[in-house]
Amino acid sequence: MKSSTVAIASVLLLAACGNANETKAQDGVFAEPTTRSVPTDALAMKSSFAPVVRQAAPAVVNISARSVQRVSDPFFEMFGGGMPRQRVAESAGSGVIVRSDGIVVTNNHVIENAQQIRVVLNDRREFPARVILADARSDIAVLQLEGVTDQLPVLAVDDREEQQVGDLVLAIGNPFGVGQTVTNGIISALNRTETGISDSGSFIQTDAAINPGNSGGALVDMDGDLIGINTAIFSRSGSSAGVGFAVPAAMVKRVIDSAIGGATAVVRPWLGVKGESVRADIARSLGLERPQGLIVTEVYVGGPGARAGIQEGDVITAVSGQEINDQSGLNFRVGTHNPNETVRVSILRDGRPMTLDARVQALPGNADLEQGVIIARGPLTGLKVASLTPALADRLGGDPFARGVMITQVARGSNAYRYRFQPGDLIRDINGRSVTSVEMVERVTGPTQLTIERQGRRIQGTVR
Repeated sequence: MKSSTVAIASVLLLAACGNANETKAQDGVFAEPTTRSVPTDALAMKSSFAPVVRQAAPAVVNISARSVQRVSDPFFEMFGGGMPRQRVAESAGSGVIVRSDGIVVTNNHVIENAQQIRVVLNDRREFPARVILADARSDIAVLQLEGVTDQLPVLAVDDREEQQVGDLVLAIGNPFGVGQTVTNGIISALNRTETGISDSGSFIQTDAAINPGNSGGALVDMDGDLIGINTAIFSRSGSSAGVGFAVPAAMVKRVIDSAIGGATAVVRPWLGVKGESVRADIARSLGLERPQGLIVTEVYVGGPGARAGIQEGDVITAVSGQEINDQSGLNFRVGTHNPNETVRVSILRDGRPMTLDARVQALPGNADLEQGVIIARGPLTGLKVASLTPALADRLGGDPFARGVMITQVARGSNAYRYRFQPGDLIRDINGRSVTSVEMVERVTGPTQLTIERQGRRIQGTVR
């Protein structure tokens, strides 16, 4: 379980996202809904979910992950003293078998830093498992069960994104470790982006009861297909309050395909544009009937968006027929594609609808976290720093458009460690001058005023 405080004083608990049809999204008109019906008589009201559960439940598994954590006192460690201790930590969650030879998908936070993983099937068989790909950005991990000798039950991944608000869904997992449990509800919302969970996430919201231990479990539609992996809940108490979030199957499948293809990381393409949501006042100034879309504020020179003809001031309304209203939504939609794929971008330019084809690509630059120059003298001794590239910034959860020098590692017990620098910190200014190169950081030898940026917040201080 992970948590962070949100503005409404709730706690965000990690509890436990296909090709879309062509639409007229640039005109504010989206795909016509397929036919739905509600129960019309008492007999229909007594219908059971049992056939769907029988189909889906055998492919949902319980996961236990064990890790050994190093515990030490940073104060004593600075002076070379203190004996580090170790403690064993265990986490429990759920997962879904998506291939009969034992490929399982779960949440990254369930197995993060685990040295030992065991998976218990619905029929009580147990298998050790190893991680073949873990993607913290989407909170999805893919495991391989070891010792599988027969064909295991699987749950089909439906990434067509045909769901609608109000559709019935089932959540299957292992809440509180009590054993496999099924709850039902409806889809409360789609394309939830402003959740604080991820800067590139677009989640399915459901009111099906999801609790600690449901992490990595299945969100299933009435066809018995996997449409999402249950990931987080909003709750003041820590238990289900009817506001749960699932990673949509489109992103889940993207991670699975990367893992099966032998990749060690999910390579997310980008469009190379940055923008802000169209608020009511902006919509009025642009002559729009309603607030919609993402107004482009910056275009990366030579990037996919620039080559496609996107300009500052354009309003992006959809990508591949899916509505866009903020940066997270854009990041998610582009990220469900493979690098070098062509996506259709619907925009408004001077009030006129246009459609552009953009060939999305991987972010430029080196994303290796081991790269960089180690500072060996002065107050910043112990830092490893590298010139920022879009790929490196994105890997560390930063802004791909940012410029400067980023800290990639901090040596424990070093002088820099004493100042509590963190990997991902962006060194913005040195004595009031903008940092443009690693050499500027290497030349810091005496008392120096630094400005760093950490998760969008600027921090100033003096190192000696």
